[in-house]
Amino acid sequence: MATTSARLLSLLSLLQARRDWPGGLLAERLDVSPRTVRRDVDRLRELGYPIRAFRGPDGGYRLDAGAQLPPLLFDDEQAVAIAVALQVATLSGADIQEGAARALNTMRQVMPSRLRHRIDALRVTAVGQPTTGTDSPVDGTVLTAIGAAVHAHEVLRFDYASTSAATDAPPRRVEPHHLVTWKGRWYLVAWDLDRDDWRTFRCDRVSPRTPTGPRFTPRQLPMGDVATYVTGRFRGSTDTSAWPCVGEVILGLPATVVAAYTRDGLVEELGPDRCKLVQGSWSWVGLAAALGRFDADIEVIGPAELKAAFAGLARRYADAACPRLGARRPCALCRHGGEDSAAGGDQPEDGCDPVDVPGHG
Repeated sequence: MATTSARLLSLLSLLQARRDWPGGLLAERLDVSPRTVRRDVDRLRELGYPIRAFRGPDGGYRLDAGAQLPPLLFDDEQAVAIAVALQVATLSGADIQEGAARALNTMRQVMPSRLRHRIDALRVTAVGQPTTGTDSPVDGTVLTAIGAAVHAHEVLRFDYASTSAATDAPPRRVEPHHLVTWKGRWYLVAWDLDRDDWRTFRCDRVSPRTPTGPRFTPRQLPMGDVATYVTGRFRGSTDTSAWPCVGEVILGLPATVVAAYTRDGLVEELGPDRCKLVQGSWSWVGLAAALGRFDADIEVIGPAELKAAFAGLARRYADAACPRLGARRPCALCRHGGEDSAAGGDQPEDGCDPVDVPGHG
């Protein structure tokens, strides 16, 4: 017979799996007597779980909603499913990105190492606009297998149910690079070893084979990053976008937060608090101003025109912050001045705040 603690966890898992459980069926599933089930239910109640008994021919127990959320128990498949859902919460259209990121971090901290490794391997890049659903659901085991191959840099073999492929076609052999979402569908971006070219595969048509192949060295995508490449493919070309000015930056924010406030931008996660953003605009100055709204550290990857636009905006913002910037008489509060600034400042100028403006003074 299982120990009391193990039996309590099993009982809790069963109570969470369905609404009503007959007492006899619980006893049978746990391989204990109905009396032991009653005692275990009392122990769970003492721990704060609101379990209610109901009468009838199949009298039993029900886990009710309580005033507070009690500790929950998930099996391996449930934990993986929740972690995937939290990673793509930005596509739901709801303002839950920050909460989802914190929830994923909380789950990861309490997961056993075997599950934590599976979750870390299944990193998902959310690309595209929010959607309400998909007509092409993907088996979670398929996503896990693809994500593990991407994480380990191992060649993946799979059968692909393409409408144009023969039913007896040989399995595809690819170097998997990225697992992405686009408008409610899952895609694998990979280098096709047999066709010697990049390909994008719909994951709902992929049936992975085991075992995986040898390890490989990741290649560089044609457009430099997965978001730009995938968008270009779906637009019918490898052009980054229809905008005349397109820049690429790294922001000191989680990808889920940035994606929530980016309509046409393409976001790729780089870490818990860093992401890459590809954004377009009608002008370089307009693009720099749009990127500045995130109020986070910005690292410009390119091009040079975007860096120049940031420099121009910095000068304009500095002038706006200090009305006497460039004048002969310095401002005492912000310590910006003209030619005689070394002699000491005058009284603060109206409208100036006591701050330093980077790059001046």
